[in-house]
Amino acid sequence: MTDNTDQIASKFLGKQVSTDEKYNPDLLVAVPRINNRLQYNIDSSDLPFCGQDVWHAYEFSAMTKGGLPFTRLLKLKYDCKSEFIVESKSLKLYLNSFNMSRFGKNIAESLDMCKNLIEKDLSQKLQTQVQISFLDNNIERQNIFSDFKSIMDFVDETAINIEHFKENPDVIKVNDSGQSKAHYLMFDALRSNCRVTHQPDFGDLFIYYKSAKHFEESSLVKYLVSFRAEYHFHEECCEMIYKRLFDLLDREDELFVCALYTRRGGIDICPVRYSKNCIITDVEKLTDLTCFARCGNKQ
Repeated sequence: MTDNTDQIASKFLGKQVSTDEKYNPDLLVAVPRINNRLQYNIDSSDLPFCGQDVWHAYEFSAMTKGGLPFTRLLKLKYDCKSEFIVESKSLKLYLNSFNMSRFGKNIAESLDMCKNLIEKDLSQKLQTQVQISFLDNNIERQNIFSDFKSIMDFVDETAINIEHFKENPDVIKVNDSGQSKAHYLMFDALRSNCRVTHQPDFGDLFIYYKSAKHFEESSLVKYLVSFRAEYHFHEECCEMIYKRLFDLLDREDELFVCALYTRRGGIDICPVRYSKNCIITDVEKLTDLTCFARCGNKQ
């Protein structure tokens, strides 16, 4: 078998590639193992070892049929006896093609459909059995932001319908509860896009506010989802969200917004913005611990 490394690299590597907005298994590229094994006199028909290749994709995201996004840590593994491995950038582009694709009536059903599709596509491409599992993003976070509750706990997944994917503050609905109350909300499906490379960035968003006003949770979800097709730096997104909420609150109200983005190239950016009168418990401690808050970030 001839070495086709240059041919494989020419498809994606070293190029600016925009994210495919529809599920596309054709993005996957298989790389023959034999090209490297021949250099070390490893006989693929009689391997001197056994084992598995294990991958973790910290940024897998898709949507329900109603447009509700979710983000999970995806784990895939396959046997080292397989003839092929998957080229890493092609895998990233393939998984990104799920970002704006819709599956299932709720998150559980969508995850199951995504799992089956990914297992099928990778198994066919690599000509071996590939196993896929999803890990819940709450694994470590609860120990740090214990007061924050998922905003999805307040939303009917099957009833919500989301159509705006460019930043749209008009979808936010506010009512007056008549009594000042503290709210601690977490949204684990924040997605925006790099302004330079146009590749997607993912994160968890934490919002604390104390006010007599109340943001209707389903409308807040719609607003946060409206960043899904925006192109901004992490810091810009955090400040945009803060400013939109700040403008709807009274000046004496407290507001805290923290965006914990997943790592890219081993580096994550976790901007924090809060009002000058914010007295949220241990705000400085929370700021210091942001790098450990998302599953997989702790090294």
